[in-house]
Amino acid sequence: MASLPPGAGLTDYERRREENIRRNEAILATLRRKATELSASFSATASSSKRPKKEQPRARTASPVVLRRSLRTRGIPPAESSACAGADTSRATPPSPTKPRTTRFSSSLASALRDATAAEPSPSLESGICAADGFDASRELVLRPVDVRKVVPGRILSVRILPLSDRTVVVAGNVHGHVGFWDVDRLVEEDEDGDGVDGVFEYFPHRGPVGGIVMHPATPQKIYSSSYHGEICFMDVEKENFNTIHLCAYPIFSLCQAPNSPSSLYFAEGNELKLFDERTGKVPTTWSLHDHRINSIDFRPENPYIFATSSTDRTVCIWDMRRMKKKGPESLKVLEYNKAVQSAYFSPSGNMLATTSLDDTVRIFNTDNFDDSCILKHDNRTGRWLSTFKAIWSWNDSNIFVGNMKRAIDVISVDRSQKSLSASYMAFLESEHMTAIPCRFTLHPCKVGHLAGASSSGKVFLWTRA
Repeated sequence: MASLPPGAGLTDYERRREENIRRNEAILATLRRKATELSASFSATASSSKRPKKEQPRARTASPVVLRRSLRTRGIPPAESSACAGADTSRATPPSPTKPRTTRFSSSLASALRDATAAEPSPSLESGICAADGFDASRELVLRPVDVRKVVPGRILSVRILPLSDRTVVVAGNVHGHVGFWDVDRLVEEDEDGDGVDGVFEYFPHRGPVGGIVMHPATPQKIYSSSYHGEICFMDVEKENFNTIHLCAYPIFSLCQAPNSPSSLYFAEGNELKLFDERTGKVPTTWSLHDHRINSIDFRPENPYIFATSSTDRTVCIWDMRRMKKKGPESLKVLEYNKAVQSAYFSPSGNMLATTSLDDTVRIFNTDNFDDSCILKHDNRTGRWLSTFKAIWSWNDSNIFVGNMKRAIDVISVDRSQKSLSASYMAFLESEHMTAIPCRFTLHPCKVGHLAGASSSGKVFLWTRA
């Protein structure tokens, strides 16, 4: 049977339908081919512009935890500490470890200090105050070019004038562990050992910032210093040497000597107050007084059992040594602030207390009635490169000295004669010779009118009577 040609036997409708199907399939085939070509072109472009994968960062290996152990727990006495004093560098950055520590004292300076006359026992309280009643700091104090010295390199944290009645010797400690002596009355420019240029002697007894320097008026030849590296150093003028007499596991931020006991040293190791007895070489008592570091310790002049502490925990506390308990000692008074308190010092009579805080205030309190007080606004924002301001009392209860950010000294006048305590700015001491901001101050305990200001450049400015 012969086959029929395509479309034979179909109606006109069916034939048009078949033609439409073939035409549509041709169109779809063309579209599929174009789509395949576009897809291949896009894939090639994407593969050529694709960014390389970043390597996953390697997981950091955790640093090993170093357990800090004190010499006491390791069974090492202080005498063997010279080899390990610089082992812990987490508390302060010491200077170059290759520099050897100072152990000897200059013979010429030691001889001059031995020949000097110690301060006589202080007279009665009334006559001691009256001796400086006629002193006017705003008119009588001047700074001469010869009374400026660079005593140590770098920022000074602590400064004192030795209690010698016939000599002026300034002692300053800096952030690197140096202790410098400036013998103001020295006539010889340099001794045979090459020390004492311009009356300045520089030593390196500490491995960290020197936060405290003290000496008792009865024994001015015995000088003690402490550092943020946990060291207490004894500078013995008689034996002409330096000795580390105590080491702590944590920084020592302040140091104070008991007024009625030259052999008793009170120091602040962090937030704890500790008593070091030089006669036994031990710390028999420890008190936890604050929540944070203690910045100053000061005993009341007419009552050696009362003392004040200032702290970074924004408080000043008054304590009675006779009521101190080893666990949970109770303070007589707590003064609260908005920011950290850098200092709290009693006036020469002990009737007032002056504090310096980072809340930009200097406050004065009547110690018989702490509700009787006054507040002065003062710019205490020294920043990280300057030592913090610490206001100190003059030789009487009438004046207070504190540093000024304009390279000057603010003199505050205090009046307690009225019904309530009052204070105001009395004078603004400035000089072309004071080329840096004075941050820390000290008075000559035997010479009214000798005020030393220490700066962060290592210079000391000695203001004297005109």
